[in-house]
Amino acid sequence: MAEIIKVYRQSIPAMRFIGKNYGNSENTDWGAIWSDAFSSDIFGKVERASGGENESHMLYEDSDAYIGLCYRNEETGNCDAWIGMFAPIGTRVDIGLDYIDFPQQNLGVCWIYGKENEVHSLVPQCTEKLKAAGMKIKSNKYGYIGHFERDQCPRFTTPDGKGNIILDYCYFVV
Repeated sequence: MAEIIKVYRQSIPAMRFIGKNYGNSENTDWGAIWSDAFSSDIFGKVERASGGENESHMLYEDSDAYIGLCYRNEETGNCDAWIGMFAPIGTRVDIGLDYIDFPQQNLGVCWIYGKENEVHSLVPQCTEKLKAAGMKIKSNKYGYIGHFERDQCPRFTTPDGKGNIILDYCYFVV
């Protein structure tokens, strides 16, 4: 059974999110877009543009992660589904990808522990856990500005002895 095992605030530097925008997240087949992201080498492109895998993973603690971002589209009010990675500000963006520059800020992070097919079921509980920990999630008139799945290596990619992984789920907080 999956459970939220850790809730904390994390400071992150100004950075550029580079990835592919798949449109309205409410109409998105996340499995299909993750598959597309791997087959089109989005992560390799971002790592190479950032100076290589080692360099791209030095941005902040946990920056060696693939990101599934839901970010508010100011034109439509909907959250768009993005897949990509964070990179240093100013990193070159390959053709076919796009970017969002983020200022230095804080994340509210929940670690969800369990089987990979179970952990996503607890994502809706993260907002209450963050609020209970004294964090206010950034929002606008349409709702939360952004939140994302952070598939951090090795927490997410390497199951423990019980076959469990840790999914980081993050919100931008004040």
